[in-house]
Amino acid sequence: MPNHLVVEVLDASDLKPKDGQGSASPYVEVELDEQRQRTQTKQRDLQPQWNEKLVFNIGDPRSLHDKTIHAMVYNDTKGGHHKQFLGRVRISGASVPLSESEASVQRYPLEKRGLFSHISGDISLRIYAARDGFDAHMSPPNVGPNDGVEAVEAPLEEADFRGNSKFGNGHVGVDHHLHVDFDERKKKKKNKDPEVRTFHSIGASAPAGAPPASSFFSGPGVEAHFMKEKASSVETRTDFARAGPGSVMQMRMPGQNPAFDLQETRPPVAAHLRYRGGDKTTTTYDLVEQMHYLYVNVVKAKDLPTMDVSGSLDPYVEVKVGNYRGITKHLEKNQNPVWRQIFAFSKERLQSNFLEVIVKDKDLLTKDDFVGRVVLDISEVPTRVPPDSPLAPQWYKLTNKKGEKAKGEIMLAVWIGTQADESFPEAWHSDAHTVSHANLQNTRSKVYFSPKLYYLRAYVIEAQDLIPTEGGRPVDTYVKVQLGNHGRVTRPSLEKTVNPVWQEELMFVASEPFEDLIIVWVIERVPGGKDEPLGSVLIPVRDVPRRADTAKLPDHRWYNLQKPTIIQEGERKKETKFSSKICIRFCLELGYHVLDESTHFSSDFQPSSKVLRKPSIGILELGILSAKNLLPMKGNGGRTDAYCVAKYGNKWVRTRTLLDTLAPRWNEQYTWEVFDLCTVITIGVFDNCHINGKDEDRDKRLGKVRVRLSTLEAHRVYTHYYPLLVLERSGLKKYGELHLALRFTSTAWVNMVAQYGRPLLPKMHYIQPISVRYIDWLRHQAMQIVAGRLTRAEPPLRREVVEYMLDVDAHVFSLRRSKANFYRIMYLLSGITAVCRWFDSICHWRNPVTTCLVHILFFILVCYPELILPTIFLYLFAIGIWNYRFRTRHPPHMDARLSQAEFVHPDELDEEFDSFPTKAPTDIVRMRYDRLRSIAGKVQTVIGDIATQGERAQAILSWRDPRATAIFIILALIWAVVIYITPLQVIAVLVGLYLLRHPRFRSKLPPVPVNFFKRLPAKSDMLL
Repeated sequence: MPNHLVVEVLDASDLKPKDGQGSASPYVEVELDEQRQRTQTKQRDLQPQWNEKLVFNIGDPRSLHDKTIHAMVYNDTKGGHHKQFLGRVRISGASVPLSESEASVQRYPLEKRGLFSHISGDISLRIYAARDGFDAHMSPPNVGPNDGVEAVEAPLEEADFRGNSKFGNGHVGVDHHLHVDFDERKKKKKNKDPEVRTFHSIGASAPAGAPPASSFFSGPGVEAHFMKEKASSVETRTDFARAGPGSVMQMRMPGQNPAFDLQETRPPVAAHLRYRGGDKTTTTYDLVEQMHYLYVNVVKAKDLPTMDVSGSLDPYVEVKVGNYRGITKHLEKNQNPVWRQIFAFSKERLQSNFLEVIVKDKDLLTKDDFVGRVVLDISEVPTRVPPDSPLAPQWYKLTNKKGEKAKGEIMLAVWIGTQADESFPEAWHSDAHTVSHANLQNTRSKVYFSPKLYYLRAYVIEAQDLIPTEGGRPVDTYVKVQLGNHGRVTRPSLEKTVNPVWQEELMFVASEPFEDLIIVWVIERVPGGKDEPLGSVLIPVRDVPRRADTAKLPDHRWYNLQKPTIIQEGERKKETKFSSKICIRFCLELGYHVLDESTHFSSDFQPSSKVLRKPSIGILELGILSAKNLLPMKGNGGRTDAYCVAKYGNKWVRTRTLLDTLAPRWNEQYTWEVFDLCTVITIGVFDNCHINGKDEDRDKRLGKVRVRLSTLEAHRVYTHYYPLLVLERSGLKKYGELHLALRFTSTAWVNMVAQYGRPLLPKMHYIQPISVRYIDWLRHQAMQIVAGRLTRAEPPLRREVVEYMLDVDAHVFSLRRSKANFYRIMYLLSGITAVCRWFDSICHWRNPVTTCLVHILFFILVCYPELILPTIFLYLFAIGIWNYRFRTRHPPHMDARLSQAEFVHPDELDEEFDSFPTKAPTDIVRMRYDRLRSIAGKVQTVIGDIATQGERAQAILSWRDPRATAIFIILALIWAVVIYITPLQVIAVLVGLYLLRHPRFRSKLPPVPVNFFKRLPAKSDMLL
């Protein structure tokens, strides 16, 4: 029979920082009866991994059912002499499996020690019973013969055991001699003070195929499918094992992968340096590193000589610095050309001390002719810093190859500047020297603005004098309204006559400039499935009346319906003397905000009308510094041509594309006005696939970052490396890290604070709310309008980029997202559960001191009830002050663990990325349907239980159970008399003392009120 208990301490995550510097040095101390052991201390690590085994003597295994295993996590402050509480876990011995094969890895949320404890995080443990002579060290899967020797010998050399345990030379593993005898320790305890012994145990890894902790999303419908994939799933889990120091295996458990964490940086930007010994002229561009460029503005030339036999000249200019060469477009037959092109050469990559500007004549058949050149010494070029005015261009005489004066002059402006120069966005860059002139536009940085959007409300009322396609039958009609590419239809009229009535409202999204037409059709439903139009009318959007704020709706109007006619070739359209009419009220709403993003991470809540907008409360500055460790996206040579896109409000920015580099350095800074702090800025990174002019290619996503402005401190500069994570069919993939600098500057502190009391959306959303069935459809229509407009810009911001930034597929069903939302709800409910557990511990006197203090506080509040509310609010104030030192120091980022993305099952991802309607094979669809039925069955059971409790509450006074209702109303009458006679404070004291009574006065049976409530009837027995 097993006579040892093995506790494998694997890892912990999201621990509370305790050292005042945003970190902690945790260790775990496990106690069973009077045996106590601890792990090693992990210095300054809030996501520690121990992978250690602690072994305890249990004597008689039958006594394990009555024991409790206590695992405490402490912060080691002074080498083990002082410790701070980080959380605890209590596991009943009855739940411990009696063999290692039955044990599985479980994640336990850390519990509080008292009401005033501030604990977060969870710990991963694996507990099982074992016999004498078991192997305490676990070897990795697929270990070779030689590896097995290292895996056994190395931990034994590192182990440091204290106490009376001794090892022989050939001893492997841990046996009962390792631990101090229980009876011997008991005798010592009688003679002296309790002694705490520290055991340094052997590191051990967790099993590679440990199942997940929660089984809420599993069920009978999915067991068969997962059993089929058991082998592949085990292989995937064993990939997480990594060899650590001394050949001790370590496993990456479901905690956050360190590669997905945020990394704080301190780049040499002016905002961090505070201009110490630097240039104060960089204050307007202080979130990025200065990058110096040699700018050459080729303006024009005059009096150039003719070079061809025909007496013509096709001039162009070649600007050359070392091996970098930029070329202007050539102009045909022009001796006085005007180019007005700017070239920018990175000063870090200059390969020469001289700048050559060469004028050449373009020849199609022979080599281009040399016309003349200008050579300038780069060290003599002046430096220009904005806001200085642009440098005035000058005329330079052309010279021949020998340096002698030649015919013609060229106008140039040459200066040294930074990326803050206004010429920077439009300049040709040496970074893109391999791109042709036609495709150069696709690499430049640009600023875009989304079109101004409005809601268009169409209220279809009625029609008169319709002319049906065939007489003698009821006229079944409906109305179709189309704006642009989006159409909506009404329900069929209930009145099957030539004067139908609909009384239905339809909503659309319109954009400026109002160039579209509203097309209204009245359509008759004809037997046989073919609908026939009875008439149509075209209304320009610019003629639609506007409504600002809560003004009265405009009056409805009657429109003549034009009968659809087929005009034969050469036949003239006849004028109609009589026409049917339709009554519609159109209205452009100016007081709403048109949502083109999800409301949970929207970047703007301003109304469409500029007159109704509130003043700004601050400025948001974003510095896109660089990226590192990008993955190669193109197969030919492993290239990546990366650029960034940032969106906040209606302003989009796009950085320049840096070619053929896995560590691009953009160092571009952008600014937005902030009107609401509860908004989110989104930054995405993409691989440019249109450098070679292939319009059919799609730019590839490398990941995106969202930052909520309300989580930023004012006037503080945040510089971090953000992980670029993309969820694909194959799983979660990290494409690199993006280096950003963020700063929010408050310009109206009073308005900023007052905003927290104002509604999030404009007041029209609350006075006349939009129907829920329209919201998602209107959001999708707004996305399509924004994507279509930005796609037509130059250079285009392509549709796949806009859709990815706006999360166009956020509404699609995903089992992974469902799991994430479920765990979010469970995390919220864990606070209530913790309070209930604390109250239960008080009622059962588990901590007598705390229980006595609660009794004293209870009597004080009963005697002085006016102190109840002040005590509550003072307690909330104290908690807030205490939590201030543990506040988050970093902005939020994409959390792979919260998203349930790191360990998601491949089939769930395949379902998430499946098209709609599905194209999956029949057996896969059947399996997914069964899985969904299994999950829905559990949800159905939970909803039924909630309904049962509510119906029992209703049955108290409904006389469904006449005896129960009679008992309750008699007791209610008695209680009414007792409460009227007895002072309220006495009743409160009696109730409190009853709830807090000592365990010896408690029974293990449920109390009488609970028994009475559970006996009340519900309607579950009436269901079929």
